[in-house]
Amino acid sequence: MGRPNKKPSRRAPDSLADDVARLSSLLTKERGSLPAAYLRDPGLRTAYLTYFLPPNLDKISVPLRELSLHPEKPLEQERLQVLDLGSGPGTAILGIRQFFARNRMRMRLECTAVDHVAENLKDAEVLFREQGGVAGVPATLATVRSDIEAIAERSGGPFDIIVLSNVLNELYLREEDRARKRTALVGRILEHLLAPAGSCIIIEPALRETSRDLLMVRDGIVDAGFRVYSPCLVQGHCPALVNPKDWCHEDRPWDPPEIIAEIDSRIGLRKDSLKFSYVVLRKDGRTLADICGPGALRVVSEPLISKGKLELYLCGREGRRLAVRLEKDAAPGNEAFAQLSRGDVVRVEGLVIEEKRFRITKDAKVVTIAALRQDRAVRSLRIR
Repeated sequence: MGRPNKKPSRRAPDSLADDVARLSSLLTKERGSLPAAYLRDPGLRTAYLTYFLPPNLDKISVPLRELSLHPEKPLEQERLQVLDLGSGPGTAILGIRQFFARNRMRMRLECTAVDHVAENLKDAEVLFREQGGVAGVPATLATVRSDIEAIAERSGGPFDIIVLSNVLNELYLREEDRARKRTALVGRILEHLLAPAGSCIIIEPALRETSRDLLMVRDGIVDAGFRVYSPCLVQGHCPALVNPKDWCHEDRPWDPPEIIAEIDSRIGLRKDSLKFSYVVLRKDGRTLADICGPGALRVVSEPLISKGKLELYLCGREGRRLAVRLEKDAAPGNEAFAQLSRGDVVRVEGLVIEEKRFRITKDAKVVTIAALRQDRAVRSLRIR
């Protein structure tokens, strides 16, 4: 079995790189051929543990950081019960434990990993033990071999944090009404398993298809009366679904381990940032918009630079619109507009709202909400 930071033997890199390329293709271009239990394949499992686990482990820090801003401090209880559904080798649990270690949070984590592949659960137990000496966060792990649908019908827990990481898109994959079935499943999970003050974090790949499918589930959950805590600053239907070519995802800087950079050089991939889509659901009615204040806007694109102007997409209560600042309108008050990155949240005083766009005038004042600024590139805690 591969390890996230263990360098392969001299002969291993070629076969490992081939398996990484094969798994990457199955997860992207050949999704229709993705086996239901693909991590039973020894080569694909090693490829996942070595190449895909480290970045997937770091992704959960983004929604956790936003949850840490909640006024009731849901992450600062003395004891937190964590449920990782479709856990694979326990990636999300490792990421949660790492987040608490980085932020010097010492509450006890009682973790449960659920997966229908026995090999995944064995890997989860091994990696959890190996991480213990690095993370230094008191935690326990129980494993349950089951599919997610069966667990969702139980009245277990209740759990303070429930995670579905890179798994929702694999459910009902070939069914036309998959959005409805996924929405119903998430609804049962929230109803039966989530604590009243708990949080459900769903993370999905940043592909257009998987991201749009997640947004459809998000809209269905909103229609069912649940609230989206983050990343959205509005509770209506997602404006990114209006245009079939649009989708919404994160792209955060990331400093990859040497072995990943080596594999990239061999197979032509580039994993130097964390690309993913996510949504955090809660029952208490609180949202990130309450914390950010009225008029807050989320940056949902990279900067678009052309002659004489700077543009990027902002999303808020006025919808998802292109925001434009002409070069001639650059001024000290709106200087922060030129420093924005995808995922940042801002307030703009003096924003001109036009029919199809926002305009940043010379008199506008752009203020970034510091607590939600992007992290600089991070390097994972290494599992020995």
